[in-house]
Amino acid sequence: MSLPRYPEYKHSGVAWLGEIPAHWKQLRLKRLFRLTTDKASACLNPVALENVEGWTGRFLASESEFSGEGVAFHPGDILFGKLRPYLAKVLLASEPGEAVGDFHVLRPTASIVPRFAQYQLLSTDFISVVDGATYGSKMPRASWDFLGDMPLLVPNGDEQLAIIEFLDRETAKIDALIAEQEKLLALLTEKRQATISHTVTRGLNPNVPMKDSGIPWLGDVPKHWEVARLKFIASVQTGIAKGKDTTGKDIINVPYLRVANVQDGHLALDEIATIDIEPDQLGRYLLQRGDVLMNEGGDFDKLGRGTLWNGEIEGCIHQNHVFAVRPHGVDPQWINQVTSSQYAQFYFMGRSKQSTNLASISSTNIMELPVLLPPAEEQAAILRFVEGESSRLHALRDVAQQAVDLLKERRSALISAAVTGKIDVRGQSLATEVS
Repeated sequence: MSLPRYPEYKHSGVAWLGEIPAHWKQLRLKRLFRLTTDKASACLNPVALENVEGWTGRFLASESEFSGEGVAFHPGDILFGKLRPYLAKVLLASEPGEAVGDFHVLRPTASIVPRFAQYQLLSTDFISVVDGATYGSKMPRASWDFLGDMPLLVPNGDEQLAIIEFLDRETAKIDALIAEQEKLLALLTEKRQATISHTVTRGLNPNVPMKDSGIPWLGDVPKHWEVARLKFIASVQTGIAKGKDTTGKDIINVPYLRVANVQDGHLALDEIATIDIEPDQLGRYLLQRGDVLMNEGGDFDKLGRGTLWNGEIEGCIHQNHVFAVRPHGVDPQWINQVTSSQYAQFYFMGRSKQSTNLASISSTNIMELPVLLPPAEEQAAILRFVEGESSRLHALRDVAQQAVDLLKERRSALISAAVTGKIDVRGQSLATEVS
């Protein structure tokens, strides 16, 4: 079912808005909001930018503490994340608090319903225009001067409420479908982990004789398998630290891997940083084909996370928060699967230094990891099995991820169409589709 258009339109005079309903007003944002900069004076609900969840503007539990330096906000205020990575984070406050960090705190006038305003500020075209006007090279921000001059559309109060009701209902349905797909993605990830963990600790033959591994948390393992500490079958190479003073020295600029590039089972190479280094130091940090990359830490899910390096970028080095484990006499693929297993993750967590939501492990502790070693032919058979299962699960993940992406696109299109008047949702009570 397609939604109708309004009976009459007028030109907005703004390219990204196009035609708008003839009876809607068009006002500058600064006429609908007051930028508030009052300092918080009470220890209430500190909100940090990273704790605002995506498009919904829902607030996640924060570890932030009251600072007295943040901006006070009231119920009904809108917190607009002004840093480029957070432009699509728009929080509608339901209680008073302190905005910590890079927010514009906007207080709506009586002309606009706060929830309708939030939807307008979340529309993809609005965010795209603001994004294109951010300033600053390292931490691009949206200025209040530019934001305040942005045009917003204002239907009457009853129509704003009708649009809010429609979008709340329809986006909730879409979000429920997204949640189902994301649950499937999590289950597929767990299935992959379970497959790896079972095969690298038990093998493929369920009837093989077993023995005590001598490691309480590992339990029994196939009787004919050996167990060796990682330090006896591999070396570990630590990476380069940023911030070294190279003033007055001969330097070269080379690509280097960061934690963000090293994902669980794959590399994310869309954005590769570079770093200055003295030429005679290059060999010390140079990655080699067959290195097993492992992250030192960060969030708990990043601890020991890694994948195999196959020489994807020539002359590439790695930062000090990424370890390069270099096997000798053992198939790197086997080491990669072992370090990706649940038993290895359990070991890393037990040996790590931990703080709130963060953990890190030293190269010394990594090298003490017990590694199970089947005969070479059995290793190869297990690796073939794991590769086949992983390919099958990755294909299912791709389908689920495509579904999530399409649903998010539909949600964005629905919001933009409703708040710019491209569809008339008045009186709509059934699920609808954007034509």
